[in-house]
Amino acid sequence: MAVRSLFPTLLYTASLRAANGPTLDRRLLRECLQLRADDAAGRRWSRDHYRGGYTSYSSASRMHERSPTFATLARRLDRHVRAFAHALGLDLAARPLAMTDCWVNIMPPGLAHGSHLHPLSTVSGSYYVRTPRGCAGLKLEDPRLERMMAAPPRRARGAGRAAHWVVVPARAGHLVLFESWLRHEVPANPGAGERVSISFNYSWF
Repeated sequence: MAVRSLFPTLLYTASLRAANGPTLDRRLLRECLQLRADDAAGRRWSRDHYRGGYTSYSSASRMHERSPTFATLARRLDRHVRAFAHALGLDLAARPLAMTDCWVNIMPPGLAHGSHLHPLSTVSGSYYVRTPRGCAGLKLEDPRLERMMAAPPRRARGAGRAAHWVVVPARAGHLVLFESWLRHEVPANPGAGERVSISFNYSWF
């Protein structure tokens, strides 16, 4: 008898702290906060769709093309995305993955970001710029969950890889990558301060 693991869902995490150094992270944080102050259109959109927080998703979603600081981050992300694509077995000989979107998220205490995925993208991820102690992590959903119509509940303990949800802690200076079809959310932020992250998509078309 043998139990095999089929069709795994891969997740990539890495620390960029050593490569970025404190200077780049300080510049990123300063520009994220300045963008919120300057971006009236983004603040208006956030009032309706990201209540209590700020995201530049609808107004400044290509920050890697607008800011040299974000462009530097993108170049450092590129090699990690290539490594993840290799682990996924993606054939990119004819066309490489390229960053298509890059935006800022600022979550104050109490704000949540509901379950969603990133259509028309291949690889998505977040880079954490500032993460107050106890702030919310990234909650990932088992992609098979909607098909488990008659499945019993999982044991609270010992489920391990069989768990329906996994929360990846948010840590400043760290990166998380996942395939864009993977449904994810950010639970209500219980931290004592604002959680600042940069989200992005890569695509091959």
